[in-house]
Amino acid sequence: MPISFKNLYMIVDNQTGLVLEGGGMRGVFTCGVLDYFMDHKIEFPYIVSVSAGACNGLSYMSHQRGRARFSNIDMMREYRYIGVRHLWTQHSILNLDLLYRQFPERIRPFDYDACFANPTRFEMVTTDCRTGEPCYLEERSDRERLVLIAKASSSLPYVCPKTYVDGIPMLDGGIVDSIPVLRAVQQGYKKNIVVATRNKGYRKKNKDIKIPSFIYKSYPKLREVLSHRSASYNHQLEMVEKMEEEGSVVVIRPQKPMVVDRIEKDVKKLADLYDEGYACAESVMTKLGF
Repeated sequence: MPISFKNLYMIVDNQTGLVLEGGGMRGVFTCGVLDYFMDHKIEFPYIVSVSAGACNGLSYMSHQRGRARFSNIDMMREYRYIGVRHLWTQHSILNLDLLYRQFPERIRPFDYDACFANPTRFEMVTTDCRTGEPCYLEERSDRERLVLIAKASSSLPYVCPKTYVDGIPMLDGGIVDSIPVLRAVQQGYKKNIVVATRNKGYRKKNKDIKIPSFIYKSYPKLREVLSHRSASYNHQLEMVEKMEEEGSVVVIRPQKPMVVDRIEKDVKKLADLYDEGYACAESVMTKLGF
């Protein structure tokens, strides 16, 4: 059954959640979507976000229009914060000091007060390395903990160090819950808008392989979920498409073939994807009556 935008218009209200997928630099698509939302005063009572979706979503929570775009495009142009050279100094493919200290404190200060005053519930997904289970974390007052959760949610396995939140070693939430729409449903939001960062019909083609025991040797549960990551993601993609057909979710996703990689550094490609995100949000939300 095709989605009835006329019917969905009635539920884009305080009963509707927003789900933000990650995807590394593909998340610049989400930046465009969220800037459209801010330009048109579209807000949600509940947001659940993963990885890049969490980091970009924070600027939406603080109502700092353009801030997420700046971090993904302008900062990439100036600082080139992705690269193997950072492995030597920070044991990460990302310049973590730039992204999680200099950026929110000095380069484009984050408005913590506005974020904490926002009545929207904002959850960020991480993976508990000890259990291999997802954690859905919120923070309403502690600035340092908020940044740590966002950092943990975006800590890519293999190429980023573990981030400790509340003394618990954590990694990227996308390992176990890349598109947390079921979490939104469990929280009482039966209708949701999902911002995806892959084209409709996309599936991971690479087969899952067992992670050797010398990798994350202290965390066997983490190795287990990493071993099934592709199959798990493909299952979630199928689930979202089924929910879309049934009319329980509206998906805002890229329409053009994806040319942006997870660690993309081509600023022109990133800018084009941002523009596509804005245009796709406009198209979908106009059909919904906004």
